[in-house]
Amino acid sequence: MDKIIRATAADGFIKMAVITAKDTVERARQIHGLSPTACAALGRTLCGASLLGQAMKEEKATLTIRINGGGPIGSVVAVSDCEGNVRGYVENPRCELPLRSDGKLDVGGAVGRDGMLTVSRDLGMREPYIGSVELVSGEIAEDLTTYLLESEQVPSACALGVLVDTDLSIRAAGGFIVQLMPGAEDALIEKLEDNIFMMDQLTTVLDEDGEEALFRQVLAGFDWHTVGEYPVEYRCYCSRERVEQALTVIDPKELDEIIAEGKDISVSCQFCDREYSFSPEELQALNKKIEKI
Repeated sequence: MDKIIRATAADGFIKMAVITAKDTVERARQIHGLSPTACAALGRTLCGASLLGQAMKEEKATLTIRINGGGPIGSVVAVSDCEGNVRGYVENPRCELPLRSDGKLDVGGAVGRDGMLTVSRDLGMREPYIGSVELVSGEIAEDLTTYLLESEQVPSACALGVLVDTDLSIRAAGGFIVQLMPGAEDALIEKLEDNIFMMDQLTTVLDEDGEEALFRQVLAGFDWHTVGEYPVEYRCYCSRERVEQALTVIDPKELDEIIAEGKDISVSCQFCDREYSFSPEELQALNKKIEKI
């Protein structure tokens, strides 16, 4: 079961959240037919969105991460609800690049570095809170770390990873965000930085030792304890009613042209690829609703 585990250390001066998301990323891979590189890019973004989204306290709040780096993968989008359940897509799900010289997937090359990472929090108010930073590497975790520091003024370290198996299924996926609270001493910061520098590769830890090992390695030398464990999954909230609402933004004249063709149309959800079919009669009834608005 995928989950987020939260812990505190050093008398509350350190907060850490770990996510395991193997099933979530595998579900995204199956839905979108993702290549390994596209899967790594989207999977990392889904994990980051889930960690940030689950931290929101407002009921029904949503958080969206959108990355546009100018690379061949196009836009990468992940949306989380306040429980950490996520959905997402990439513009070019079949994007694949040669492995880097170190044998790893070239996520940064696929995403690109000439663009922005944008985080939008919809708290149910009139306007969402939006923050953006220029991309640092396109590798997702480094860019999210920069966002947390520059846009939210929270010193943080973020690691995100996806391990694709030989049969292209997801063998491991997840990551962590560790943050320092105001007043943290320099010695505490230095120790934490050393721990992160010395830790094993993220996906190796998740695959071989599990999420608890991430806490043990990152928080080595600190007294720490877990404060909560929360299940998360890939979850889409699309419905026929939501698709109908989306169709109402089409210009009535364009809708008339579609109706005149006398054929059913299918609308696909970009997050889960579920298709919704509408007959000319249903479109005509929808058009009348639009005219009354």
